[in-house]
Amino acid sequence: MQPEDAPRIYLDHNATTPLDAEARAAMLPFLEERFGNPSSVHRAGRIARHAVEQARAAVAALAGARGEEVVFVSGGTEADNLALRAGLRAARAQGRAPHLVLSPLEHPAVRECAAALAREGVEVTELPVDADGRIDPEDLRRVLRPDTSLVSIQAANHEIGNLYPVAELCAIAQARGALFHCDAVQAAGKVPLDSGAARPDLLSLSAHKVYGPKGIGALCARRDLMLEPILSGGHQERGWRPGTENVAGIVGFGVAAEVARRRLADDAARIAALRDRLEHALLRLPGARLNGDPDPAGRVPGTVNVSFDQAEGELVAMNLDLAGVCVATGAACSSGSLEPSPVLLALGRSRAEAACSVRFSLGRGSTAAEVDEVASMLPGILERVRRLAPLG
Repeated sequence: MQPEDAPRIYLDHNATTPLDAEARAAMLPFLEERFGNPSSVHRAGRIARHAVEQARAAVAALAGARGEEVVFVSGGTEADNLALRAGLRAARAQGRAPHLVLSPLEHPAVRECAAALAREGVEVTELPVDADGRIDPEDLRRVLRPDTSLVSIQAANHEIGNLYPVAELCAIAQARGALFHCDAVQAAGKVPLDSGAARPDLLSLSAHKVYGPKGIGALCARRDLMLEPILSGGHQERGWRPGTENVAGIVGFGVAAEVARRRLADDAARIAALRDRLEHALLRLPGARLNGDPDPAGRVPGTVNVSFDQAEGELVAMNLDLAGVCVATGAACSSGSLEPSPVLLALGRSRAEAACSVRFSLGRGSTAAEVDEVASMLPGILERVRRLAPLG
């Protein structure tokens, strides 16, 4: 067993990423001497305000949005909740029906918010997906009604890594008069988000997925949208997110976004090559099955999700952890749940098959030596798990 302070192989970047050194350095003054409130008109406040607006421009550039469209919130979960709740209210104020369309693969922040809205009388329609987690845009055309309020579909899946045709889906929804929300938390910094002519009306981001600090995110909202806040108490962030801004977090987010945009092409190519190397090794193991789009180009560069027949994923992950390797079995927000992954169940996997899945997500710090070391560990771990805790 590794001591707590031993070097670890970290393959759980979809859960969170380490703080970028440039982002950390930029944050420090705003945790110390530059402590002004950005709503204050004196010099200390103006310094803070300038920093917030610089960060807003950097986050907008990463998102393919305009600076004035970025509203800072506490993270991706709040951004998703604000998008769904405020977006539905805005659409209903224009005479649209309380009808929300989403995929069954969405992050819990979207899926559970939708469930809460359904209890409040919103009609929720889920799109079908195929066995590899792909969405057919024609299915969106089929389920949309003339008065649908909102469509919410992620840019990239948090568990299997699938990328979705956001521009096409967005155009279909907007052509019917519906608002389109995109949870881009897992896509930002991995693939370009500027989708061209058809831009989402609402788009969610989270800093700690792009090597920024935890506790800060953004909702990019079209400037002409009239959204009601879900909180009350102030005029900050266009009135949509009242409360004093988290200046240090925002500054760190801005620098992380700028670094991610600068490095995107190089990072994506290098990490994709490592992902392919790991995936090839994993799928050579007996009883291994890929979860997600079989075309690597159909997934974000760093994600590979594999089920190992008759080997419970939680036990595989625990054994890897004891060997100094960090992986996951699903969304970090769902850790501790005894239920199989809703994403894998939506792909048609049985509960037993879903329970055998492990997610490996690579990032900037990942190396070929780490990938090879993990691949070399797994045969022994799988043999031990299957022998000591057989399923079925």
